[in-house]
Amino acid sequence: MKSDLWTYLKNTDKPILMYGMGNGGDKIFDVCNKKGITICDIFASDDFVRGQKFHDKTVMKYSDAKEKYGSFIVLVAFGTCLDNVMDNIYRISKEQELYAPDVPVAGDNIFDIDFYNQNIEKIKQARNLFADDYSKKVYDELIEYKLDGKIDHFSIDTNQDDDLSSLFFKEYTDYIDLGAFNGDTIDQMLSKYPSIKNVIAFEPSERIFKKLTQNVTKYTNVTFKLINKCSSDTSKTLTFSDGSGRNSKIIDNSLNPYQGKTKVIESDSVDNQTDLKCGKVLLKYDVEGEEKLSLLGSQKTIKNNYVDMIVSVYHRSEDLFEIPLLLQKIHKNSKIYLRKHKYIPAWEINLYVTDF
Repeated sequence: MKSDLWTYLKNTDKPILMYGMGNGGDKIFDVCNKKGITICDIFASDDFVRGQKFHDKTVMKYSDAKEKYGSFIVLVAFGTCLDNVMDNIYRISKEQELYAPDVPVAGDNIFDIDFYNQNIEKIKQARNLFADDYSKKVYDELIEYKLDGKIDHFSIDTNQDDDLSSLFFKEYTDYIDLGAFNGDTIDQMLSKYPSIKNVIAFEPSERIFKKLTQNVTKYTNVTFKLINKCSSDTSKTLTFSDGSGRNSKIIDNSLNPYQGKTKVIESDSVDNQTDLKCGKVLLKYDVEGEEKLSLLGSQKTIKNNYVDMIVSVYHRSEDLFEIPLLLQKIHKNSKIYLRKHKYIPAWEINLYVTDF
């Protein structure tokens, strides 16, 4: 790879318009400002335009943007897995030059050409760890996407239930859910693996934790340990941006103007919260940027049990290669698979790590 989307945008003569608003738009604006890229206007789908302003620009209808500019570059500034919304993005991509820039959910590293070149050896090393050719294909497409922002790379998408069936088919005794949200993945795993009798779940958002607590009361034959803390490597105090969803995360800089409301929360490790031994454990890590530290905080549990893992690797730019390299060190005999599920931009990227 010789260049990236940001370099292209800086040098183009075509007008650049942002599609959408919110936290993703803030981040794209920030990168563009740092790299000397001008956003000419902002548009949204016609049904959503109500005269809003975003970064001192009045949000236009897409139809009005076409009338004003004719041909322009579109930067998608929000995330979605909804079929009708994704269909609209693909429809616009047939009419305009469209990109979905890769900006990290957590951390400050932008996956641009300089970042790629600085980490090329780690990127190569991580690629060699994958257990099948399809994982390597997914990896290659994702690396290219992160640099060029093109959504045609997403032909690699697979269905999570199919992935679980083909890669994991075990009789688990325990399920550990790091980033449990309202219990949706608990429902999924208990339905797919009815042999699970014990569940440990971490969820740091106080409001969502109340929903989680209520939602699991329907299970009468499963023991639950629910922890209203963030999963990390040890017990400590952290600054938390509570978006009660995808914008919820541990933040590195509480002064960042785009982080929203913040509060101080407590974290703890899996190893501090359980002493499981010789169990057949399914462990899910989806903790909005704390995946590496959570892995470090569960090494004893991994060592003392038969463990399969689902690990998110899209929150930080470096996760895609640093987390596989970390897994090689702490879980040497495991097989590692990489899959991406339906989402624009490239979210819902998971490692499937099997010990059996």
